[in-house]
Amino acid sequence: MTGQTSYTLRVSSGVTESLLGRVFDGRYRVLSHIADGGMASVYLALDTRLDRDVALKVLRHDLAQDEAFVSRFKREARSAARLSHPNVVSVFDQGEDDGHMFLAMEYVPGQTLREVMKAEGPLTPRATLDILAPVLQALGAAHRGGIIHRDVKPENIILREGDGTVKVADFGLARAVSNQTSHSQTGVLLGTVAYLSPEQVERGIADARSDVYAAGLILFEMLTGTKAFTGDTPIHIAYQHVHGSIPAASSRVSSVPGELDALVALATARDPDQRPHDAEDFLAEVRKSRAMLTPAELDRRPEGPAAVGGGASTVAVERTSALPVHSDAEHEPRHSSQAARPLPPVALPIDRTPTTPPVLHGRVVDTYDDEPHGRGPWRWIWAALGVALVAGLAGWWFLAGPGSPTVVPPTTSLTFAQAQAALDQAHLGAEEVQSFDESVPKGIVMSTDPGAGQEVRRGTDVKVTVSKGPERYAVPNVVGKSAAEARDQITATKLTVGSSKEAFDEKVAAGLVVSVDPKVGAQLKRGTKVNLVISKGRQPIQVTDFTGKPANEAVDALSKAGLEVDATEQQNSDTVPKGSVISQSPTGGTLFKGDPVKLVVSKGPVLVKVPDVQGKQEGEATQILKDAGFNVTVERFMGGIFGTVRSQEPGANSEQPKGSTIKLVIV
Repeated sequence: MTGQTSYTLRVSSGVTESLLGRVFDGRYRVLSHIADGGMASVYLALDTRLDRDVALKVLRHDLAQDEAFVSRFKREARSAARLSHPNVVSVFDQGEDDGHMFLAMEYVPGQTLREVMKAEGPLTPRATLDILAPVLQALGAAHRGGIIHRDVKPENIILREGDGTVKVADFGLARAVSNQTSHSQTGVLLGTVAYLSPEQVERGIADARSDVYAAGLILFEMLTGTKAFTGDTPIHIAYQHVHGSIPAASSRVSSVPGELDALVALATARDPDQRPHDAEDFLAEVRKSRAMLTPAELDRRPEGPAAVGGGASTVAVERTSALPVHSDAEHEPRHSSQAARPLPPVALPIDRTPTTPPVLHGRVVDTYDDEPHGRGPWRWIWAALGVALVAGLAGWWFLAGPGSPTVVPPTTSLTFAQAQAALDQAHLGAEEVQSFDESVPKGIVMSTDPGAGQEVRRGTDVKVTVSKGPERYAVPNVVGKSAAEARDQITATKLTVGSSKEAFDEKVAAGLVVSVDPKVGAQLKRGTKVNLVISKGRQPIQVTDFTGKPANEAVDALSKAGLEVDATEQQNSDTVPKGSVISQSPTGGTLFKGDPVKLVVSKGPVLVKVPDVQGKQEGEATQILKDAGFNVTVERFMGGIFGTVRSQEPGANSEQPKGSTIKLVIV
C-alpha cells in the first residue's frame, strides 16, 4: 500500500507447513500458521504445560544462521520481557529448538487499528482519544524502563475482541535508550517509513520522542482516515518527513477541533526538542486537550473531503482469522491452509446518536413520550423541578464551586514550591516547565501562563516556567578522537566547531585531535565556537652531514634538532684533524625526534717518540729516523765536513705525528 512501504525486504521462507504439529522446547505445539514477517513467521501454538494459546514467533531458518539476526532476535526478547503493563503484549518465553530460534508471546485475538480504520474511515475525537490514551500509557511504561518501541504504527495496535482493550504489540525493534542505533549490522533501516521520525531518517537515531512522533501521526490518521504523507517510493515518503510539515488534520476533515490540530502539531514537530519528552508527557497534553472539548465536539462525526464510512453506532468489523502479535503481518498474505475462525466484532465507543431529535410530519417527536396524555402535567412538574435543580447546581458550580472564577497570583521571583503553594491557595494547579535564562537565577519562577492577575476557573493548571539558570554546555573531551568524531560530539553538545588547524605532535597520531580551545570542561553558551588542533603526526627532521667538521658543532646542531647524538667513539686519523668528525651514521635522509645519530671523532694522527740520533753520522741518523716513520731534512754547518749530527729538531724523545719531518744539523 502507498505510504506503508518498509525499508526491510520481506521474503517468504517457504517452509511454514513443515512446522505444523511440531512441539518446540517440549511444550509449545504448533497448531496453525498465522503470518510471515521480515525476519520471522508467526504461529498459533498451544502451551501444553500451562494449557493456553500463545503466539509463537519463529526466526526464519536461514536467518537463524546469521549471528547478527540472532543477536537482534534475542535483544527483542529481553527488551520486551522487561515490560509489564496491561496495554503491552506480554512476552512469556524465548529459546532455541533444533536450530529454530523462537519467541512465545501473549496471543491476542482481535483487530488491528489499521483494520478498524479501513472499515470505519475517520473516527470521532472521543473514539480517537479513547484509543490513543492506552497506547501512550503502554509507550510510557516502556520509556520509564529505558526502552523505545521504534516501530509504532496502526498494525502494532490491537483492539482485543470482547472488551476492546487496547494492546501495543511487537517491541521487536525496541532497543535500550542508552544504545541509540537504528541500523542492523546489515545496514537495513528498521521501522516502517510512513511513521519514521525525521531524526531516524536523517541521522539513524531514535529515542522516546521518536515514538511520540509516530503516535502523533497515528492521531492524525485516526482523525482523518488518511496518512499524513504518501508517495510512490519509500525515499519520497522519507523525504517528506525530513523536509515537510505535517498538515493540519482539519485541512482534510473540517470538523476536527483546533485543540487536536495543535496536539498533532506538538507531537510531530520536526525538531525533537519541540516535542513532548516522552509518551507520558504527551499523554498529559492529550488529557488537557480532551478536557477543553465539549461532549458535542468529542462526538461530532467527521466532516470534509476525507470523512467517509458507514453510520453504525459502533465500529464493528467481522474477522475470519485471529490477529497475530506481529508488526509485519500487513505485508504478508495469510497462509493458504489456515482455517477460517470467525471472531466476534470488536466494538469501539463511538456514539452515532443523532444530534437533533427526529422529525415526524412536521413536528419534533419526543422519543421519551410514551405516557398517556393524561399524565402530561406531572411530566412538566418533574421537568421544572429538574431544570431548577440543574440551574441551582450550575449556579453553585460557576459561582462558588470548582467552576467559579479565581485570579492567578503573582509568583515571579519565587521558588517553584512557593509558587505552587500560592497557586494552591488560589485553587489552581501548577505545572512546572523549565527554561534557561541568563538573568534569572536557577530555580526561580520566570513567568506563568496564564499570567498573574488573569481570571481563570478554579482547578485550572497554570504553566509555571522556572529558570534553569544560564544555558551552558561543557566542552567535551575530544582529545585523541578523529576530527569527524570531535565535530559530531561538539555539535551534539550544542556547541559549534570553529577553526581547525594542523600541527605536528610527537604523541598523537596523524588525524586525531591534539587540543581544543577553549579547554575541555569549559562552560560555554550554546553555539560558542570550539577550535580544534589536529595532529599531523611526528615532525620529520632532515639530517645534515657533519663529516670532516668540528664534532662540537655537529653535536650542538643535531641535538637542537631533537636527535639523540652519540659522539663517544674516537679514532686516530692522519687526514681528519683532531676533534673533527671522521664519520657519521646516518649522513642524511629523514629522522624523527629522539632518533639516534652516531659520530666518530678524530683523535688526530698516531704519535711516535723521536729517536735520539745526536752524535751519530748523517747516514745512520737519517736511516734511524726514517725507520721510525719520520721524514728527514739536513742542514750543514761549516760545510758539514765531519758528517756528524750536532742537533735535531724536534728534540729526541718528544712525541710527534708519524710522517712529520725531523730537521738534522750536520757538522
